[in-house]
Amino acid sequence: MKITAKLSATALGLALGIVGASAGYAAEFEFKLHHFLSAKAPVHTQMLEPWAKQVEENSGGRVKIEIFPSMTLGGRPPELIGQARDGVVDLVWTLNGYTPGLFPRTEVFELPSVAANDPAAANIAMAEMFESDLKDDYKGVEVMFLHVHAGNAIHMRDSEVRKPEDLAGKKMRIPSRTGGWVIEALGAAPAAMPVPELPPALQKGTVDGAFIPWEIIPPLKIQEQTQYQIEGFEEYRFGNSTFQVSMNQGRWDGLPEDIQKAFRDASGGDWPKQVGEIWRASDDFGINMAVEAGNSHITLSEEETAAFETALEPVVDRWIEDVKSKGVDGAALVEKARGLIEENATR
Repeated sequence: MKITAKLSATALGLALGIVGASAGYAAEFEFKLHHFLSAKAPVHTQMLEPWAKQVEENSGGRVKIEIFPSMTLGGRPPELIGQARDGVVDLVWTLNGYTPGLFPRTEVFELPSVAANDPAAANIAMAEMFESDLKDDYKGVEVMFLHVHAGNAIHMRDSEVRKPEDLAGKKMRIPSRTGGWVIEALGAAPAAMPVPELPPALQKGTVDGAFIPWEIIPPLKIQEQTQYQIEGFEEYRFGNSTFQVSMNQGRWDGLPEDIQKAFRDASGGDWPKQVGEIWRASDDFGINMAVEAGNSHITLSEEETAAFETALEPVVDRWIEDVKSKGVDGAALVEKARGLIEENATR
């Protein structure tokens, strides 16, 4: 009996030791990052996972970030920013356009003729303008980094598009309110919906097409729902979309300085440029997949592209007038964004 009791005590001690050791290796700061695309999407595998790993390494293992794709923690994509602000989750990656008008200053990077289909340059410009020009958009969250994608191109179920008039009366999915203005300027009817809802809408004919980048083709199998992918001369795109990775403000404020530095170091430096390169490469991969599936990739001529540029000029003026009511000098933001993108051009 004494031997058994001694063995039991030893076993218990070992078990407790193992538990203690496991607890000792548990991260001191754990975070949940929520987003709306699948775990196979480039944003998950090529951007969010490497960024989270870098934060963890910077912290010396004190931070652990668990990523939850496809809205697995509940809600719909437009609710993500609210989840972060309310502390339902710690971190989100989300599309600013899902909450129209909430990030008016940052919308400057969505406007046609501003982003110039150079996501790396646009991301650098956003980082440089954040503290001075964009920060007031982000109440209740601490922004880790902002970015754009490679630009919105035209995807059509069964209609070829070579001039603005070809879109007259077509129902087109939009990514944002500025995207809606683009569609209206081209004579089409905007249909707002989160991008995960697009494939069934295309399949059922609820929409005739969409303004989205090429990179979303593989994860949503857009090539199976469309026949035509259209972009302008020298990869001209019809506006852009802006995104953020942000943390609940209270959670951020409660972190020690060295842990905050782990996040800042992972999000700064060359990271905005790298993110642009990731999205550019993902875009190229996406259009190649569509072409291999038998879809038609149409590149407009310089003259055809000019007709779209002319049709979309009023969108910039409309935005400048709209944000004026919010006390924002839109014309100054357009000039500054264009200048910084040109200055940091990578293409």
